[in-house]
Amino acid sequence: MKKIPLILMGCGGVGRQLLQHIVSCRSLHAKQGVRLRVVGVCDSNSLIVASDVINGEVDDVGLTQVCKAKSNGASLATVSSHAMSGQEVTSKIIEVVSLLGNSTGLAVVDCSASSETAGILSQVVDFGCCVVLANKKPLTASLEVYDKLVSLPRRIRHESTVGAGLPVIAALNRIISSGDPVHRIVGSLSGTLGYVMSELQTGKPFSKVVTVAKSLGYTEPDPRDDLGGMDVARKALILARLLGHRLTLDSLKIESLYPVEMRPSVMPIEDFLVNGLPQLDADIQDRITKASSKGNVLRYVCLIEKTRCEVGIQELPKDSPLGRLRGSDNLLEIYSRCYNEQPLVIQGAGAGNDTTAAGVLADILDIQDLFP
Repeated sequence: MKKIPLILMGCGGVGRQLLQHIVSCRSLHAKQGVRLRVVGVCDSNSLIVASDVINGEVDDVGLTQVCKAKSNGASLATVSSHAMSGQEVTSKIIEVVSLLGNSTGLAVVDCSASSETAGILSQVVDFGCCVVLANKKPLTASLEVYDKLVSLPRRIRHESTVGAGLPVIAALNRIISSGDPVHRIVGSLSGTLGYVMSELQTGKPFSKVVTVAKSLGYTEPDPRDDLGGMDVARKALILARLLGHRLTLDSLKIESLYPVEMRPSVMPIEDFLVNGLPQLDADIQDRITKASSKGNVLRYVCLIEKTRCEVGIQELPKDSPLGRLRGSDNLLEIYSRCYNEQPLVIQGAGAGNDTTAAGVLADILDIQDLFP
């Protein structure tokens, strides 16, 4: 039985779902000859670690208790009296990384949404351990951090940073490694904005569509977290860097769907929902009308070409794959020498804790050959 020791950072929706997947897939993985040995779990404040990280693990009962506690908003300290907190967390993780990196190997899985994990992950790389990411922020940090994380390409997996469970990164890596140059990527990489833009085609005002999307749970509690475009920008930057573009977030052109005077630090959320959103209806409707007169539709997309990488509203032919897109699916069109006239199209659910966690789990299993 091949054993893969791992530490999970982040016990939010994706992290908890990953732990549940690991527990529920025990029999399936046993048939495949693999055992995922969870030696530690941490959130932003606390860490639970196995008493014997070389041979032991946090058992499935403990993992289930972690999921239950975090779902109820409780601390990991309620699961184990031996839970560590504060500065002990980082130092203990590095201790485990050092110990297992020099013996059995280790996969450090980042399902957090923190920018502070980049420092730990850089040290993980130094010890030759593997990194599996759902967290986009380390890969969109400085180029120095990015270069460090990808310096051992066989030891990093980050499929879920862009398309949840969709094989976006894998497909691009296959194309790139075959020597087929990718010259254009255009994609709808936000389920929220994909839903909003396709619903606008039905004639509904922008304010109404956003309000309904919020009521359906498609948006963040403050819809401006989606409408600002930063999440799509991070995904676009990851793809652009994969193609070799030496870019930072600051160098991307990012279109926000609300003006600066409506940003959260200026306008309270209730004021934005009641008074701010309706002020945006006329401009959006004017853009829709102009696009429609040319046989086009509006989509909020990332656009990556040789000389530019930008995120915002684009007019696209209504009979193109993106033009036909409806609902909250993600869709990516990849153009290369081999996929020139007809792009490679990847489409499917690109969000959701279950889907994202499944993508992370697949990434972990994909590195099993690196373990004894």
